[in-house]
Amino acid sequence: MTALFAVPVSAAYHLVSALTGLLALLPAGLAAAAAVVVFTMAVRLLLLPLSYYAFRGQRARARLAPQVRELYRQHGKHPERLQRELAALTAAEGTGMYAGCLPALLQLPFFSVVYRLFLSATIGGSPNLLLQHRLLTVPLGSHWLSAVPWGLHGFVFALLFLLLALVGWASARAARRWTATGLPGARSAPDGTSRVMSGLARVAPFVVLIFAALVPLAAGLYLLTTTTWTLAERSVLMRTRGSGGPPIRLIPRWKAGSSCSRAGT
Repeated sequence: MTALFAVPVSAAYHLVSALTGLLALLPAGLAAAAAVVVFTMAVRLLLLPLSYYAFRGQRARARLAPQVRELYRQHGKHPERLQRELAALTAAEGTGMYAGCLPALLQLPFFSVVYRLFLSATIGGSPNLLLQHRLLTVPLGSHWLSAVPWGLHGFVFALLFLLLALVGWASARAARRWTATGLPGARSAPDGTSRVMSGLARVAPFVVLIFAALVPLAAGLYLLTTTTWTLAERSVLMRTRGSGGPPIRLIPRWKAGSSCSRAGT
């Protein structure tokens, strides 16, 4: 574990350990597993404002996509004219080419800390005792192939994979629906890039299954919780934005259209 994440991971470790103690009365050794789920949900709730602004930026980019493609078609051979036209377009719309980029990037350190917590065998030089807790007698630190793939061990992982597959299927189905109805201009963009992005949107939700098969059970529970949260969160945001009502105000408005360059990339 790098020194950069050592302190926040250690703090997160103590929080999840405390949650496990509070949930100790749960049956069948569910305390630690429930603590993983509750802690992950708490982190996602904390990041909800950033998620909203990242989502709003994505919607803004999608709304401008047809006009941007037309500008590239008209002025692609004249870079200076193209940049002026793009700047004028984004200024008129009150957004930017990288709208929502900064809020999305700001979430990455939080996800890295939580993921490392449920992946690392040691925390602060000591064994990660969370991974020694069990879910239905299966250690949270065990891997799918660390024991025979049948019996209770295989059942627990099979159930995890099934739930992840269901969430992935629902996410892919929702992505197709949002592309068709929720992102302005999507239907008018049958170019190669759009087809590639559409294909990636359909496949990406299932990639998490590969990770779940390679990481400890605790990390798999984290992946299940965070992907389920993402699906529910985006469903609510799409429904709210598509209802014709006013946009959600989670925190005082600030410039969500910051470019990635401002984030140091």
